[in-house]
Amino acid sequence: MGIIIWLVMGGIVGWIASIIMGTNGQQGIILNIVVGIIGALIGGLLIGPMLGAGSINEGITIMSFVVSLIGAVILLAIVILVQRLMHRSGSGTTHR
Repeated sequence: MGIIIWLVMGGIVGWIASIIMGTNGQQGIILNIVVGIIGALIGGLLIGPMLGAGSINEGITIMSFVVSLIGAVILLAIVILVQRLMHRSGSGTTHR
């Protein structure tokens, strides 16, 4: 039952995070689920202890949802930053 909750909540959290970060058109449902699950992990490790929030494994609460969403937004921000840096570093080279 836990894996189903992870998939459903991961999809919802990843989808909302992609809307917030403006990447919704670039992602499909699978990537939304992956972003949501990894974001929940990041949020649970970094944000959860600071706010005293439990993880989704302990029960779906508003606080666990918000913590997961913050983690997913952080993950997407890092991905966008890396993509921009890679694009910027690649555009200055000349090809012969």
